[in-house]
Amino acid sequence: MSETQLDVRGMGKPDAYRILKEQLDAICEGVTDPIAVMATMACVLHHGFGHLWTGFYRRLAPTQLLVGPYQGTLGCMEIEMGRGVCGTAALTRQTVIVPDVRLFAGHISCDARSMSEIVVPVFDYRGEVMAVLDIDSAETGTFDDVDKRALESWVARFAQDGIGHQEVNEKA
Repeated sequence: MSETQLDVRGMGKPDAYRILKEQLDAICEGVTDPIAVMATMACVLHHGFGHLWTGFYRRLAPTQLLVGPYQGTLGCMEIEMGRGVCGTAALTRQTVIVPDVRLFAGHISCDARSMSEIVVPVFDYRGEVMAVLDIDSAETGTFDDVDKRALESWVARFAQDGIGHQEVNEKA
């Protein structure tokens, strides 16, 4: 199962997330490197749902997010905390769902085809924001509370003991 790229686009979201989560768990069993888990998670979600862009921005400085593992077209290299959807989710420590990015003041458009977005903060074992999971869709209204609940449960694995973490460089 772990070698097969699953496509769940024809399924209901709860079943799709459950099946992809089973695949992710099988692939990442025993893996403690957060970058490897992020890369695999981005791949499973991106290809499973056929999203436009799926990936992580990692918090490597107190006020800066740096592009991490992702699938899709080129991402923005750096995003300031509090700026755009990703920076807002990181700063507020809350998942942000944007049904239509054209209506989000300060939206950062890395790909003009992006029409809706969900960004989920990722917490480390200390409860600090270590990254955000960012997913963009080419259609408006793609994301809802089902996505929010599922993705928040997916990224909760980074707060568990045994998953490595990157210390934020307070001098940067």
